[in-house]
Amino acid sequence: MTIPRITDSHCHLDFPDFEGEHAAVVARAAEAGVARMVTIATRLANVPAVQAIAEAHDPVFFAAATHPMSVAKEPMATVAELVHLSEHPKFVGIGETGLDYHYTAESAGVQQESLRLHIEAARQTGLPLIIHARDADDDIARILAEEHRAGAYTCVMHCFSSGRALAEAALDLGFYLSMSGIVAFPKSGALREIFAAAPVERILVETDSPYLAPPPHRGRRNEPAYTADTARVGAEVFGIDYADFAARTEANFDRLFWKVPAWKAAG
Repeated sequence: MTIPRITDSHCHLDFPDFEGEHAAVVARAAEAGVARMVTIATRLANVPAVQAIAEAHDPVFFAAATHPMSVAKEPMATVAELVHLSEHPKFVGIGETGLDYHYTAESAGVQQESLRLHIEAARQTGLPLIIHARDADDDIARILAEEHRAGAYTCVMHCFSSGRALAEAALDLGFYLSMSGIVAFPKSGALREIFAAAPVERILVETDSPYLAPPPHRGRRNEPAYTADTARVGAEVFGIDYADFAARTEANFDRLFWKVPAWKAAG
């Protein structure tokens, strides 16, 4: 029996949790049907390490940005730097960027400035913007809409766990929502309802590993293989079988992260 193929659209393979284990992690992912993954650099200084992982492993692609929680302590990324990174054939997204007022509300102004720079880079490159949003729903919705009116771009709301209003605002702009292990937590009934109301054609799946391991792996380090556990819950949320959900989210990923299938074809 063939295992349905899926993609982990967001992980952090450069984190110390995975040191020395990249080949094994990629192999376990393949065994679970997770045939591709996007590893994210949360600081531009980390790009060389993340790029090296992508270059060393065929199924791994990468994206980069300055994370909103660290933007006040890091040099401000420039549009030119991000556009230059996009020239690498396995660089497939701009992010994660966004707003985090839960831990770093004091830097709200610089976070918003950084977010707008990253949006411009997404607009210029045609690559998807990868958004982190925590306790900042109103400002995120406002900025994304303002910038979209100024010039279209594509976007995924990574690890979506915000409210219904932000989900609807993102979907109205043509953006995507990504399911993480949070959607599989027993107490996430309200979040599952938000996803169930969304078009399945706008859904991606991810781990955000090493964080947020879904059941039955709670309390352990998360890794790309566990995308399959979240995707099985996603299939239940939409009332379709796992193979169908997997195929639909693969089509969604290929549509949004267009450089990934293009790289495979070129390779």
